[in-house]
Amino acid sequence: MKRTSLAALLAASLAIATPQVGHAAWPVFDATNYGQNVLQAARALEQINNQIQQLQNQAVMLQNMAKNLQRLDFSSLGQLQGALNRIDGLMMQVDGLSFDLTQLEGQWRQQYPSSYDATVSTSDIATAARERWQSAMNAFRQTMRVQSQIVENVRVDEGLLTDLVNRSHGAVGALQAQQAANQLIALSAKQQMQIQTLMAAHYRAEAEDAARKAQAEEAARETTRRFLGSGSAYSGN
Repeated sequence: MKRTSLAALLAASLAIATPQVGHAAWPVFDATNYGQNVLQAARALEQINNQIQQLQNQAVMLQNMAKNLQRLDFSSLGQLQGALNRIDGLMMQVDGLSFDLTQLEGQWRQQYPSSYDATVSTSDIATAARERWQSAMNAFRQTMRVQSQIVENVRVDEGLLTDLVNRSHGAVGALQAQQAANQLIALSAKQQMQIQTLMAAHYRAEAEDAARKAQAEEAARETTRRFLGSGSAYSGN
């Protein structure tokens, strides 16, 4: 009986181990192939993420370029030119000696002669002196008019300066900031030009007044000389 049981157990074991015809075989899992497939998928996903990041960086760069190229929708050029034109208009309205070099030379020889001819009467000398005095007074008056116009321009510049600084601070890009800075520089240049114009008017008035006084001395000497004559009338004869 023992031999029979052992033989039956062995036969049963062989029957289990041997595949039977007509039944499917057990599936086989390849861990190495699966790992390679997962690694390839991870690499592909990483490449896609990198491409997405590059596209996002390019989009941000284009946005920044658009901001930097955006122009400032404000120009103070007309206002600055208008202020300078008003001052220039005052300078062109000068009475007496002109700021034009060619005209100045002719006016100077006429109003400030180096000597007086005998044909020039004492009355003419007095009239010329009166004209020189009036010309000097007009020069001082013009200086004060230029001063008044500059003071008025400075009041307007206060608001313009505030506006330009605010636009510079609120600039969305490099171009807007640069344009606002350029207009601030132009405002400063305009103010310097106003000061130079005022100095020109002031020193012109002072120079004309000094020339008037010097010419008055010469006219007085000529008048005195004509009054005294040769002196023969007082020789005692």
